[in-house]
Amino acid sequence: MVTCHFDNHDSIGLDEIHPRVVTQLSGRLTKPLSIVYHQSWLTGKVPDEWRLDNVIPTNKKFGKEEPGNYRPVSLVLVPGKIMDHLKCVTYQFCYHFNYEY
Repeated sequence: MVTCHFDNHDSIGLDEIHPRVVTQLSGRLTKPLSIVYHQSWLTGKVPDEWRLDNVIPTNKKFGKEEPGNYRPVSLVLVPGKIMDHLKCVTYQFCYHFNYEY
């Protein structure tokens, strides 16, 4: 499964599921997630919740009073992260073999 590419130190997303949990349960999650991903591929629709993200400011330097010392961090749902990765892999595959999808 694609979860091997997760950084287990990533933050918990909006679904409050830590990427480490998904990695540890990947054997049990593969089948149900593949069904959802396949349906999404066939219909061209992604569940609305997977497209939502929560952008929060994170301090990147000292001086928390300076607005310029913050960077935006986007927290997304873990299944959405997997879907994005699959899209990237599919695009790279199609590009490499000059295949249009």
